[in-house]
Amino acid sequence: MSANLSVWIGDYPLILASKSKTRRDLLEGAHLPPKIHVPEFDERAFENALEAENPNPVDRAHALACEKARLASLSFPQHYVIGADQILACEKTVLHKAQSVNDAKRQLAFLSCKTHQLISAFAIARDGHVLFEDHDTAQMTMRRMTAQHIERYCEQAGDAILNNVGCYALEGLGVHLFERVEGDFFTVLGLPLEGLIAFFRREGCLSL
Repeated sequence: MSANLSVWIGDYPLILASKSKTRRDLLEGAHLPPKIHVPEFDERAFENALEAENPNPVDRAHALACEKARLASLSFPQHYVIGADQILACEKTVLHKAQSVNDAKRQLAFLSCKTHQLISAFAIARDGHVLFEDHDTAQMTMRRMTAQHIERYCEQAGDAILNNVGCYALEGLGVHLFERVEGDFFTVLGLPLEGLIAFFRREGCLSL
């Protein structure tokens, strides 16, 4: 995106602490082109340490988003840095990204005919301090998926099913998995834009 199409007027470039192409595309679509910096972060070890506190899914998502933003901000003094995380919770079970196609098939069979919560949290940090954090939740009801449906879906989706929590991208083939979706589309994609944009507008960082 060319600079004259951006609405970002902050003193320094906006940083996104995520390798998610979807989040980057959402920001670019809003004319907020970010620089990408993914900090060294053992997410699973961090989550394991959280277990002692027995966090609910919302607190877990916030903690992960805040830590990603905080760590990345240490490498970019005075920059605003966005960290984000998405948690899928179903029947008191938190699901992580599938580690293999077989793992994905098991997850999809578990989610079939159920409503799960997709929690998207983000945090904005600067110089090692979290300035703002927020989240939103979508309710996702998956249709009945037979073993044959799941097999066919996994074949068509390929390894991309390993890139998203829940093994689906709603903006693509994943839309075929659902009977009902209740919530904000940006939340489902992993970055609730309204709250994020409102923060930057209050900070005087937007020209629009």
